[in-house]
Amino acid sequence: MEEMERRLKDMITGQYGSLKKFCEAIDMPWTTLDSILKRGIVNANITNVMKISRELHIDTESLASGRIVKSFRIQKLPDTIAAHFDGSEYTEEQLERIRAFAAFIKSEEKEKKKTD
Repeated sequence: MEEMERRLKDMITGQYGSLKKFCEAIDMPWTTLDSILKRGIVNANITNVMKISRELHIDTESLASGRIVKSFRIQKLPDTIAAHFDGSEYTEEQLERIRAFAAFIKSEEKEKKKTD
């Protein structure tokens, strides 16, 4: 493992406690990250380099060229949709239908992830 990859590994373990937790956060197999750290970031697929750099807030171009440089780009925050029901505007039957629909949407996402 080269110096830059060692520094990257230290950065990951410092922020996430383990490589496995970091891999879960970026949805990357642990074996892929292990290979990147052993073979060198410059030999990695650009998509994987981008996943790593985004999560660690590192400049992607610098990382791809073998340097770790903090990125100061403004990160887009995820959209959040929330609903609060105080119970008076919906009947119990309507609330149950809303809960069932929310569960359906969640199950669609789980199925989608299985096929990806």
